[in-house]
Amino acid sequence: MKEIHYFYAPEAATSHELPPEEAAHAVRVLRLKEGDTIMLMDGQGSFYKAEVTMASNKHCLYDILETIPQQPQWKGHFHLGIAPTKMMDRMEWMTEKTVEIGIDELSFLNCRFSERNVVKLPRIEKITVSAMKQSRKAWATRLNEMQSFKTFISQQTAGRKYIAHCYEEIERTYLFDELRKPDDSDDILVLIGPEGDFSVDEVRMAMDYGFVSVHLGTSRLRTETAGLAAVMMMHLSKN
Repeated sequence: MKEIHYFYAPEAATSHELPPEEAAHAVRVLRLKEGDTIMLMDGQGSFYKAEVTMASNKHCLYDILETIPQQPQWKGHFHLGIAPTKMMDRMEWMTEKTVEIGIDELSFLNCRFSERNVVKLPRIEKITVSAMKQSRKAWATRLNEMQSFKTFISQQTAGRKYIAHCYEEIERTYLFDELRKPDDSDDILVLIGPEGDFSVDEVRMAMDYGFVSVHLGTSRLRTETAGLAAVMMMHLSKN
């Protein structure tokens, strides 16, 4: 059976033409031609079975054959707020894996001990789209520009909110245990600090804004590993 290739087309239902980058991949790399069947993802909850009607060097046109609405794979809204690492490839790896597992929203934080205060979203967006297609996710992950830690936490109000850190002098509970507790909301936000952790003042500030102080277990994790672990815990606590 011939493999059906997936493409990200946010305006799939109305444009009838693949976005330029997707078109180039379809025609130049996969060498699709008129009559081939493809699957489109709009990032808003629907897949579309389509047929290629024209393929040139720069354009790939299609007709929709079938609209296939998708069901959410998990309950609630999973949001990870994280301070990016100095080596951006580690953060790109984490982004890819969290999207494959399933994350609704990803925010980047500029903290007191941050080693990076700039993130180029276009590069992260490409990785997100690739991971979304690979894992067949029907909803696109929302990416947010980097914000200061204080600005970010002051804007978050609804849902369950946690800040993970390594300070033993501040009372903490295990994140997974917290997530398994009954709660009226399935919306979850977890904050992960930079390599040097959040500052004590940042942890206490977050707690003043309603964030629960947590840890991720007995091992001391790298930032990108901690982010991945937190997302895994969100999913496992809901199954």
